Amino acid sequence: MSFLSYLINGLSLGSVYAIIALGYTMVYGIAKMLNFAHGDVIMVGGFAIYTLMNSMGVNPIIAVLISVVICTALGMAIEKIAYKPLRKASPLAVLITAIGVSYLLQNLALLIFGSDAKLFSSVVSVPAANIGAISITGETIVTIVACIIIMIVLTLFIKKTKAGQAMLAVSEDKEAAELMGINVNATISLTFAIGSGLAAIAGALLCSAYPALTPYTGSMPGIKAFVAAVFGGIGSIPGAFVGGLLLGIIENLSKAYISSQMADAIVFSVLIIVLLVKPTGILGKKISEKV
Repeated sequence: MSFLSYLINGLSLGSVYAIIALGYTMVYGIAKMLNFAHGDVIMVGGFAIYTLMNSMGVNPIIAVLISVVICTALGMAIEKIAYKPLRKASPLAVLITAIGVSYLLQNLALLIFGSDAKLFSSVVSVPAANIGAISITGETIVTIVACIIIMIVLTLFIKKTKAGQAMLAVSEDKEAAELMGINVNATISLTFAIGSGLAAIAGALLCSAYPALTPYTGSMPGIKAFVAAVFGGIGSIPGAFVGGLLLGIIENLSKAYISSQMADAIVFSVLIIVLLVKPTGILGKKISEKV
């Protein structure tokens, strides 16, 4: 494979990371919570699509849409049951709860589906494109295009809609937003809903490109997407997009030219270097706090 092929595959993987990272960065930016169960919502979305397609014969597109609805409802339920009671608790309590929810989802999937890897049928029917000697799979094309579209739509939603403006207000100051008549609880629930819906789409694209589905499928991509969000500047939507793409490219090129075993270590090392140079991430902004 040529350098360009590795670069395109890196963009495809990075696009998946970017879609997942958008969910992380929205929840953190608005609710100031690190939802480490987010990666497992990807796994739930994958199993929902797998069950709908293989056991019920549902059309792939319809299966993805149903999966989005399921993951959206799941995200809202997790927020209401696990996180809402801890709204004023310490960050450590929220973090431990998120880890607990993550293990709960993994073990429920183990009980229902078992530990054996399931062969996931691709939801993408777009044919491969050939550019000279380079062949680009349909999954790669759809993943990159979907990431760009989601990024644009999400940015417009935040900037142009009343709900998006409410999210910006809540992210700045919850108490002030509430005094202005904004329903803070509903806004945070909407944020979780959008993030979880994006996780379902990411699960569909990830499992289409890498078709082995297990209860742990979302764990490592979820961690790497969180790294991407921090890399780009957590709380920044463009930062999550840029961070995800760069992370995918670095990982793929590391596997190709250095070592597949060392790729993850290289990714995390780059993150450490970036944060040492710019602690807020690539596009993150320094926030001044009054004392």
